[in-house]
Amino acid sequence: MAEVPNQDHRYAAEGDELGLGESGLAALRRARDAWSENVVGKAVAKMPLRAERFSTLSDIELPDLATPLDVSQDYMSTLGFPGEYPYTRGVQPTMYRGRLWTMRMFAGFGSPEQTNERFRFLLAQGQTGLSTAFDFPTLMGYDSDSPRSLGEVGMCGVAVDTLRDMEILFDQIPLDKVTTSMTINGPAIVMLAFYVALADTRGIPRDKIGGTIQNDCLKEFIAQHAWVVPPRPAMRIVSDMIAFCTTEVPRWNTVSISGYHIREAGATASQELAFTLADGLAYVQWCVDRGMDVDTFAPRLSFFFDVHSDFFEEIAKFRAARRLWARMMKERFGAKKAESLMLRTHAQTAGVSLTAQQPYNNVVRGTAGAGRSARRYAIAAHELA
Repeated sequence: MAEVPNQDHRYAAEGDELGLGESGLAALRRARDAWSENVVGKAVAKMPLRAERFSTLSDIELPDLATPLDVSQDYMSTLGFPGEYPYTRGVQPTMYRGRLWTMRMFAGFGSPEQTNERFRFLLAQGQTGLSTAFDFPTLMGYDSDSPRSLGEVGMCGVAVDTLRDMEILFDQIPLDKVTTSMTINGPAIVMLAFYVALADTRGIPRDKIGGTIQNDCLKEFIAQHAWVVPPRPAMRIVSDMIAFCTTEVPRWNTVSISGYHIREAGATASQELAFTLADGLAYVQWCVDRGMDVDTFAPRLSFFFDVHSDFFEEIAKFRAARRLWARMMKERFGAKKAESLMLRTHAQTAGVSLTAQQPYNNVVRGTAGAGRSARRYAIAAHELA
């Protein structure tokens, strides 16, 4: 594994050579003041500014004009290049021009047989990975024949109660060639055990299977509320799974630290980011406290963010997320491997931006959100591949 490179070097001319040294900034300040007084002043005299307040979707006020005078930063230490610490501009140096990111359509409904048919259809159409939706009884740890499951079996996801169900769900699907995402939290340990047992029964080595299990108990307490056990035992289960996968299933992303649901529950972009990174730090701290070396498990932690409707705000959010995570992992936990510092993330467009009564508008909103999501991947392609 590559270690974090020394970033004391600089790649290109700085300061006045880029026109942004003290003399360059002073000239820019004079030009801006003159523009404001003369050009803007004349325009406002003819057409007064509207009284409305201009802000991002998260209500961050937008300036009338932004220039290098509004940014105080060392370019290389704050932004840098893609694929280099602090990874602000992406964890992959070649971005989308290399291997494409893994694309998965969230799928699951009815019986394991029905969902297996859907899985095989999606793979035949060129999908490169699977994303499994479980029904609510499964998400809450209930068998399909439980009285509490009445009316919910196979609705909004597939029902999986036994290893046999898992065998049917992935019938004719090569587990060593297709990566699988499983969206489940409280009983995540059971679904992962089923998946590993299925690989065992097929004679597939555990180090050949790959995928992601959401397994994020903290966001359940914060936002989604589909939790099964209280916080402390839930954290013990999560850290047990991280420890197990680190040695037994090394290609598995052990937690998908999720801001998506927090944003969907009403958080702003900055709140989504703050809660998500705090959750991630809590998982790392639990594992470190039980004696694990951070560099043995941190490379397999992953993230899941919402892609909302404000183009620049979303880009800023992802950039801030990468930089903050890299610095905290390095400075707080002493991580040495470059892979431990990389915030690898999956993203989905914002469900709350859609309206059931406006399906055609939803097509446009979903397309615009996907474009923003693609832009996010364009700066950090194939992070979870």
